[in-house]
Amino acid sequence: MAAMENDFQDRRSSKLVRDNVHGSLYLEPLALKFIDTEQFQRLRDLKQLGLTNMVYPGAVHSRFEHSLGVYWLAGEAISKIKTYQGQELGIESFDVKTVKLAGLLHDIGHGPFSHMFESGFLPLVHSGAKWSHEDMSVRMIDYIVDEHNIEIDSDDLKRVKELIGSSSKHVEHNAAKEKLFLYDIVANGRTGIDVDKFDYIERDSRACGLGCNFHFERLMETMRVMGNEICYRASEYLTINKLFMTRADLHWTVYTHAKVKAMELMVVDALCKANAELGIADSIQRPSEFWKLDDSILKIIETSDKPELKEAKDLISRIRRRDLYQFCNEYIVPKDQLENFKDVTPKDIVCSQKSGGVTVKEEDVAVVTVKIDLTNGRKNPLDRVSFFKDYESNEKFGIKADQLSNLLPTCYQDKIVRVYSKKLGLVAAVAEAFEEFQVKTYGKKTQVHATPEKKKRRVS
Repeated sequence: MAAMENDFQDRRSSKLVRDNVHGSLYLEPLALKFIDTEQFQRLRDLKQLGLTNMVYPGAVHSRFEHSLGVYWLAGEAISKIKTYQGQELGIESFDVKTVKLAGLLHDIGHGPFSHMFESGFLPLVHSGAKWSHEDMSVRMIDYIVDEHNIEIDSDDLKRVKELIGSSSKHVEHNAAKEKLFLYDIVANGRTGIDVDKFDYIERDSRACGLGCNFHFERLMETMRVMGNEICYRASEYLTINKLFMTRADLHWTVYTHAKVKAMELMVVDALCKANAELGIADSIQRPSEFWKLDDSILKIIETSDKPELKEAKDLISRIRRRDLYQFCNEYIVPKDQLENFKDVTPKDIVCSQKSGGVTVKEEDVAVVTVKIDLTNGRKNPLDRVSFFKDYESNEKFGIKADQLSNLLPTCYQDKIVRVYSKKLGLVAAVAEAFEEFQVKTYGKKTQVHATPEKKKRRVS
């Protein structure tokens, strides 16, 4: 039967690499054809966490090793499903091969500095259709295949690109597909539980020197396909909750660290100022140009003598000297205000100034709205997950949080409004205007404490 095809690896044609998270990984011949291209090797020059290493020095790992990790975990996941349910589900070698390749190539369309390029820089300089790294990954795969004459079956190629595009916006489109559960392995738009998260949560935690109480191995061992979706034993409810909470904790403590965001704001400003001269945003239209763009763009600006790049160069010099945009304060948007919340702008802060003091202009202020959720907006992500009692049961069901514990969260999203002063001498004025904005908006100051006086007094 097709589902029982031999998927054993021939180690004579595979390459063994040692990964610091998963141990020994075997890379198969088709994967190596993609890995050994300049487009894939570019991922070595894209730090997984962008500028985070400026705060957590160990966070210098790249999207290259993350992609190898997801490749390996995707293979482990589909192999476990095939071992226990392969004949029942009709899993073929075609399925195993394409799921693994999707894991390998899922991030090949990323720009520099993690998600900052896509969500911070491009919206300011690129008007038109929405751009996503997933869509660029799909286009880059086609480019690599054509450029390097990689022999791959057209059906294989089509499936790989579909698997990479199976984010939430594609779920409805995928709903009629056969073996829909395969689309849940690498980028799960239905429940948010996927091997991409398994890898980066473990890898990022280690790199930043943080402990990780979530262990994905339990979920890999107990998952089961029922009704064309991956389900989990009811006893693993709290393990899945820990997955989402660990991810949120990484956002709170690492990804959105106040100083990391300050440097991201500065790099975005630098890229915007350099864009006209370097044509950075133009590269997103063509994979043949996009692959040449990586984190080294900062060094290109920093070492340039072109007068057109002086403003951008000065900003990067400030980062090197730790002369950063100054974090003034922040507040959490109240729960009852989340639904109708509108992003705060520098204009909102400037218009809240009291008269008679130091005048702050819009260009002196940066405002960031940090959104942290458990992958399902303001809803409980576990409401999307299906469970089963044990392996003798053929029924899947949902579980409500209050059926298991009263200690689980009842709110699933934070929005944090942060304000920065771009000039050291304006911290006090910006902080005061920010407080006035809060009073005007909510009738009281919602920040936890006042901006430290020491920070307000600094002028150099």
